Amino acid sequence: MNFFLDTAETAQWEYWLTKGLFYGVTTNPTLLERAQLPCTLEQLKELAQRAFQLGAQEIHLQTWGTEVQDLVRRGQAIAAIDARVVVKVPITLVGTEAATQLLRQNIRVTLTGVYAVHQALIAAALHADFAAPYLGRMTDLGQNGRQQIALMQQGLKGINSSTKLLVASLRSIDDITQLATQGLDTFTLSPTIAKQLFQVDATQKAAQAFEQAAKG
Repeated sequence: MNFFLDTAETAQWEYWLTKGLFYGVTTNPTLLERAQLPCTLEQLKELAQRAFQLGAQEIHLQTWGTEVQDLVRRGQAIAAIDARVVVKVPITLVGTEAATQLLRQNIRVTLTGVYAVHQALIAAALHADFAAPYLGRMTDLGQNGRQQIALMQQGLKGINSSTKLLVASLRSIDDITQLATQGLDTFTLSPTIAKQLFQVDATQKAAQAFEQAAKG
């Protein structure tokens, strides 16, 4: 099981990455904007360095641009930051072409913005490292997000694909527990969902009882 922290807010990294729970960090231009950070190569380099200083084993940073050459050029620059960087690319037609070029250069790629089962198969056909389905947003669109992602997992398993699903846009802990029963083992969590992992009243009460007993 690998958990990633889904935020560009370094204060959250400083809190959560020290807990030992998270394998790494995922970001995108929207998260950068929320953190009031510029979407520049220099900023991404600074973020990657900080994440690794805090113990992250991997960071997913997203390239951008409306043309294939722009996505590829920025993706190459992002990959050059560190071997532990995975380049995120939107799973559009332009993005797929750019991802193909990056993968041919042995650059690790996450195809992101996945909303349909067949898109996971596109990622598999390209031999992408990850495909990132947006569970909560799929559900918002009226889909059965959990069921769709379970089908993606079955499809990848059925063809023995090495592409892994990195499940994003989680709305509850139940999303993780239900999908884990279907073989999903890689999730990216917002700080809000991370907090929910430890909001178990019975556990808190038990810990308090242990402390009281220890004090005699």
